[in-house]
Amino acid sequence: MSVIDDLATELAKLPGIGRKTALRLTYHLLKQPAEQSRRLAHALATLTERVRSCEQCFNLTEDSRCGICSDPRRDQTIVCVVEESSDIGAIERAGEFRGLYHVLGGRLSPLDGVGPDDLHIDSLVARVATNQIREVILATNPSLEGEATALYVQRQLASRPVTVSRIARGLPVGGDLEYADGVTIAQALAARRTM
Repeated sequence: MSVIDDLATELAKLPGIGRKTALRLTYHLLKQPAEQSRRLAHALATLTERVRSCEQCFNLTEDSRCGICSDPRRDQTIVCVVEESSDIGAIERAGEFRGLYHVLGGRLSPLDGVGPDDLHIDSLVARVATNQIREVILATNPSLEGEATALYVQRQLASRPVTVSRIARGLPVGGDLEYADGVTIAQALAARRTM
């Protein structure tokens, strides 16, 4: 196997990258100045050396605590539970949530061998027990696994004096009803609010 095939094989392991795209990226890198490839390799090496999980919420950070957990202006009584660190960016871009986060590190998926012990659920329960958290917002994805994870977390927190809520789901702004599936329309109707 050649070094071209080696790199293409490694790139193809990335999400959303198939074999053809991996080869295209490999050939693109070969056309660039050698210094650009060295910068990319250095950035990848630095990433794996410096980035770690926040000791409180498990978000990715270079420090022991992430910038969100360290920010005294954040509401310390509300925690939004997400599957992955990348989900935090999506919520933060909306600019509406000012609480803290808790990253589970995935979602329950028995077919993939991912059970409760593989996620940061116990640390969430301990966090709720030791802090003055009054609400936990479950923001897992609206997939079968995401719903199962949200239900499991809700059950683990049932004996705690904390409000557990779920993000609403429904129609996107600018979406047309005629193109929405039945489940999405049903969820939008269930999550309706008074005007």
